[in-house]
Amino acid sequence: MVFAHDQELGRAIGNADSPTWSVRAAAGRHLAGSREIDEVADVLHRLLLDPDDTAVTWQTAKALLDRKDAAGLRLVLSARSNAAIEATAEEIQAALDCNPDWMTAEGADRLTKHLRELTMDEDAQVRDEARRILGTLQPG
Repeated sequence: MVFAHDQELGRAIGNADSPTWSVRAAAGRHLAGSREIDEVADVLHRLLLDPDDTAVTWQTAKALLDRKDAAGLRLVLSARSNAAIEATAEEIQAALDCNPDWMTAEGADRLTKHLRELTMDEDAQVRDEARRILGTLQPG
């Protein structure tokens, strides 16, 4: 038996390859909210590094950060570290810098907690990005 959730997830994965930027962006937003984030991490990574439209990058990064968890932040940090196109790297950095949740004391504390957790990540690039951001938050 195939459940509606599985069908929606499958459709979003398929839409990640759409030639239309808005369809890819919608797929990124949908997949970012998935309970099975580890299962769709490769697709999300590809959307974060979309070579054709930075709107896909921005919307996917924003949706991942809106999760307010280490899993979403981890994917954004990984993509930031791997962004070869300057405009893509700038969009990811803007999503990180402009997250309104981090402007509150609770949000800033949550960000710091997740970043500290990610400084111990198995992926060196994620660790480095987490340390870099922590360094800007806690100079000295």
